[in-house]
Amino acid sequence: MNESTTLQPVTRRQFLKSSAVATTALGVATASIPRVFAAGTDKLRVGLIGCGARGIGAAMNCVLSAPGVEIVALGDVFADRLEAALKRLKDNHAGKEWSCSRDWKNADQIKATPETCFTGFDAYRKVLAAGVDMVILAGPPHFRPQQLKAAIEAGKHVFMEKPVAVDPAGIRTIIAASDLAKQKQLAIVAGTQRRHEARYVETMKRIRDGAIGEVLAAEAYWNGGCVRHYGFYHKPEPAWSGLETMLRNWYFYSWLSGDHIVEQHVHNLDVVNWAMGGPPVEALGVGGRQWRTEPEYGNIYDHFGVRYRYANGAILVSTCRQIDRTKPLVDEGLVGTKGKAAAGRIEGANAFRFEGNNPNPYEQEHADLIQSIRDGKPLNEGRTVAEATLTAIIGRMSAYTGQPIRFDWALKNSELDLTPDEIKHGGYRLGPAPIVPPAPLGNADLV
Repeated sequence: MNESTTLQPVTRRQFLKSSAVATTALGVATASIPRVFAAGTDKLRVGLIGCGARGIGAAMNCVLSAPGVEIVALGDVFADRLEAALKRLKDNHAGKEWSCSRDWKNADQIKATPETCFTGFDAYRKVLAAGVDMVILAGPPHFRPQQLKAAIEAGKHVFMEKPVAVDPAGIRTIIAASDLAKQKQLAIVAGTQRRHEARYVETMKRIRDGAIGEVLAAEAYWNGGCVRHYGFYHKPEPAWSGLETMLRNWYFYSWLSGDHIVEQHVHNLDVVNWAMGGPPVEALGVGGRQWRTEPEYGNIYDHFGVRYRYANGAILVSTCRQIDRTKPLVDEGLVGTKGKAAAGRIEGANAFRFEGNNPNPYEQEHADLIQSIRDGKPLNEGRTVAEATLTAIIGRMSAYTGQPIRFDWALKNSELDLTPDEIKHGGYRLGPAPIVPPAPLGNADLV
């Protein structure tokens, strides 16, 4: 696809001028850093692709997780967002990031300079060419498949945020890239941090050892308020083009986020897949847009309810909603022939309650990734996170269409690609907004 970057709101010249002052004041060297890493405190050079709030947090998590990590390059479509990220990462007095275990005091490990900060839709390719060993993929999920593919082809290790795609076409790209990573001995770890959280890991080990017998039923919930209260909605400015407005509010468009069942609820669905040893065989869902109905909130739903069926006949009841003034519930539960389980606890003959150390999973996932690279035994979570993401996608597809959707059919046969036709045929340009359909209702074209 064409990755044109016309109509950028802040020019690169403006960004370089404003960033150079801050960089010089902090004494950041502009000379290239030796590209070596293997063990101990050898340097691991990391590039950040996607400089929003989660990208900044993930970069901090990465630096805090292990010695010898340096952030040496940044990339984002928008120069103002990149500049804000660089300023935040170089500020030791900005306080604590929500996903970090301690205050940020590691600005000396931010080695990115204006010369290694890139804007535009092709910024990720420039980051990959900036001498990095690993990249963090933290932009909108729509871009994840093409960026992972490019990173693995370029020989880079990857941390990628979840979800990893928004449609079956993207999932197939993720799986192919993950298979290539195995061949090339490259690591891929995803932002499904529960798989690196001690209380979950210990509980799952016991479930796999038969503590609750065969799992017969499960429940998964992510019920909360509207994400507009957490910085996901930005009121459009007069200078923004249509596509820029969409990109800055990417959460609210299915083609960019996958809808909130995919972007958010994937965490809980992944936990159940983990316990079951694989994805479900079928989804049958309902959903709608009854509370968040204003057109500025794109075309995603505000609630879903999905029944998933697994190969052994086990049923998962799954709900997620984003509706204000309702009681929040974010949890998973499992029922087996010998007991019940949830994160950190088991009821029944093999009762258990986790009481051990539970390190920050947002940092532990990076620590595990980096240790696997340095040990020469790279982790590869590409397929498992692809399956979790597709689990959420088939739930959305069923709710949008009113039809049961089988996992294998979606994986192998569905031609659904949510990329707007204008982008498929004309490439990425910050011009008029693509034509995106309203919130779906029984639309058979969305399978």
